[in-house]
Amino acid sequence: MSTGRFTRRLDPGALRFSSSLEVDSRLYREDIKGSLAHARMLARCRIIPAPAARSIERGLLLILQEIERGKWDPRRTRSGRWAAEDIHMAIEARLARKIGPAAGMLHTARSRNDQVALDERLFLLDTIQRLDRLIVDVQRALLERSKTYRDVIMPGYTHLQRGQPVLLAHHLLAYIPMLHRDRKRFSDCWKRTADSPLGAAALAGTSFPIDRRAVARDLGMGGIVENSIDAVSDRDVVIEFLAACAITMMHLSRFAEELVLWSSQEWKFVQIAEEFTTGSSIMPQKRNPDMAELVRGKTGRVYGDLIALLTVMKGLPLAYNRDMQEDKEPLFDGADTLEGVLRIMAGMTATLKFDPDFFYREADDTMYATELADHLVRKGVPFRKAHGIIGGLVKLAVRRAVRLQDLPRTEFDRRSGAFGNDLYTLFDPAASVVRKRSAGSTSPREVNSQIRRWEKILAK
Repeated sequence: MSTGRFTRRLDPGALRFSSSLEVDSRLYREDIKGSLAHARMLARCRIIPAPAARSIERGLLLILQEIERGKWDPRRTRSGRWAAEDIHMAIEARLARKIGPAAGMLHTARSRNDQVALDERLFLLDTIQRLDRLIVDVQRALLERSKTYRDVIMPGYTHLQRGQPVLLAHHLLAYIPMLHRDRKRFSDCWKRTADSPLGAAALAGTSFPIDRRAVARDLGMGGIVENSIDAVSDRDVVIEFLAACAITMMHLSRFAEELVLWSSQEWKFVQIAEEFTTGSSIMPQKRNPDMAELVRGKTGRVYGDLIALLTVMKGLPLAYNRDMQEDKEPLFDGADTLEGVLRIMAGMTATLKFDPDFFYREADDTMYATELADHLVRKGVPFRKAHGIIGGLVKLAVRRAVRLQDLPRTEFDRRSGAFGNDLYTLFDPAASVVRKRSAGSTSPREVNSQIRRWEKILAK
C-alpha cells in the first residue's frame, strides 16, 4: 500500500513477510462486529453523518454475507496475488469498492491498534464460552462412568506403586473438580477480557467526542480498558487464556496417560472403544490407544503456544509494537487444539469399559498395610511404632514369598499383642473403603455424596 509520506509500494516480499492476513482472516466476524458498533457510535455522536453510517452498516453486512457464503475470500484478490496487510485493511478496501468514499469515514477515531485488540477480545469471549460447554461434556462423561462403576474397587496408586484400595468412581471423580477449576480459570479470564479497548486509537486516545462505553455496551462488554496505552499495548488476557488452556491440557493429558497405561496388556484395567483406537500397519493383533496418546502429545504444543507469546511480549516497550502481530498463531492454535482434545476426550471417556472382576482379582494384600497400622493405632499403639511393626511384617512376607495375610498368626502376635481376633477382617478391599470416614474420602457414602453434588452442578 502506498499512502501519505510513502512514494514507493512495499516490496512484494516484504508485504508477504509482514502480512498477517492468512492468519487473522478468521477474525472477520469480530472485525465486522466491532466496525458496526463503531460506525453506529460515530453517527450517534455526530462525528460522521447518519446516512454515511447507514451506508457503512449495509456494506459491512453485505461483506459478512459474502464471506459466510464463500463468495469472497479476503485473503486473495481476483488475480490471486496477496490481497492486503491484514483483515482490517482487506475489509476496509472491500467496503470502499462497495459504497465508495463513505467507507473512508469508518476509521475515524480509531486505529488498527485498538481495532485488533478488540477483535481478539471478542474472539476470546465466544471461544471461552464454547470451551466451557465442552469441558462440561467431559465432566459429564466422567460422572456417568463413575455412576456406572460406583461399586468397583481398584488399587489406588502413589509413585505408580499400589497404595490402598479405592473405589474406581472415586478415582474418576478426581478429574471432575480439576476440570471445574479449569472452568473457573476460563470464567475469570472472560471477566477480564470483557472490557473494550476500542477508542484508545493508536495509543493516546482521540480528540473526537466518542462514547467508548456506549460501544462496549453495544458489543455486550462490561466496560472499557481505561488507560489508552494499556488498551493497545498488552496481551495479558490472551496470555491468561493460553495459561488456562495449558492447565486444562495438563489435566486431560494426565487422564489420557492413565488410559494408555490402563489399556495395555500389562494392566488390563480398561478397554477403549474401537472408534477411538487404531491398528498397526504390520502387527495385526495391535489395538493402539492413539487418541489418548495424541491428547498427551498435543499438550506440549499448547505449552509452546503459551511460552511463545510470553516470549514475544517480555521485552516490548510501550505502546504497540509489530511483534504483537505474532500473538494470533499461538492464540488460535491453543484454542483449536484444546477444543479438538475436549471433543475427543468426551467421546472416548463415554466408551470406557472396566472389568470389575479383574480389579478384585488384582487386589494386593500389601495394600492393607496402612489399614493394619491404623488398626494398631485404634488399639492404642503410637502410629510410628505401628508403622514399624507393619513394615517388618511386610518385609517378612516378601522374604518368604507369601501373602501378608498368609503369615502365621504367631508372627503378628510376636510383634504386638494388640492385633486381636478381628485381624483377618482387615484383608478385605470392600471393608477397607467402607472404613474411611473423612470428608471427600473413598468410602461409598462419600463417593455417593460427591456424585450427587456433581449431578446438581453439571445439570445447570
